[in-house]
Amino acid sequence: MWRLGPGVRVCSSAVLGGGIGSRAWILNAQVPGGYPRLDPDRHLAEIAAAEGLSGPGAGLMTAADVAAYTTARDGGVTATVTAGLGVRGWAAAPDGDRAPAFRPGTVNIVVTLPAALSDAALVNAVATATEAKVQALLDAGLDCSGTPTDAVCVAAPEPGPHGGEPFAGPRSTWGARIARAVHGAVLA
Repeated sequence: MWRLGPGVRVCSSAVLGGGIGSRAWILNAQVPGGYPRLDPDRHLAEIAAAEGLSGPGAGLMTAADVAAYTTARDGGVTATVTAGLGVRGWAAAPDGDRAPAFRPGTVNIVVTLPAALSDAALVNAVATATEAKVQALLDAGLDCSGTPTDAVCVAAPEPGPHGGEPFAGPRSTWGARIARAVHGAVLA
C-alpha cells in the first residue's frame, strides 16, 4: 500500500483508478486463485475502505504473494514489483491461445518518482516500465512477455504551471531511471 498524499498524479492500467489522474493511494491486493468476483473495482474499493484509505486511488490485484515483493531504486525512482509467473505467455498470442489451468500469475509494477511528468511522459513511463519488465523476464530466461493480467502504476508529482518533464522513454533521464529500477525489481 502506498499513501501518496496530495499533489500526486498516477498513470495506471489498474482495474480501479486506471487512466491518468490525481490519486491519494495505490493498493496492490492479493486475491485467491481462481478469483470469482465479476466486480473487481468494487471489491478493491471495499478493501481500500477497510484499510482506511480515502479519496481517489488506484487498485491492483493479483493471486501472487504480495508479501514477496521486490524493490529497486535508481536516481530517485523506486520500482516495487509483485510477480507471479504461473500463467505466462506472449502479448501477441494468436486467437484461441488460452492459458492452462489456473496458477497464480500477474506482474504488478508500481513506480514512484520525484519529478513531475507531462501527460505524454506519464504514458511513456508506463510503456518504458513495460519494456523493462519484458527485458528482465527475457534476461531471467523466461520465454514470455508477461502474464495476461499485468498492471502498471506510475506516480509522480503534479506538473504545475511548467507542465512537467516532457519525456520518459528509455533514453530520457527519468525514463532511463524508470527502466533500470523496473528491470532490477522484476529480475530480482
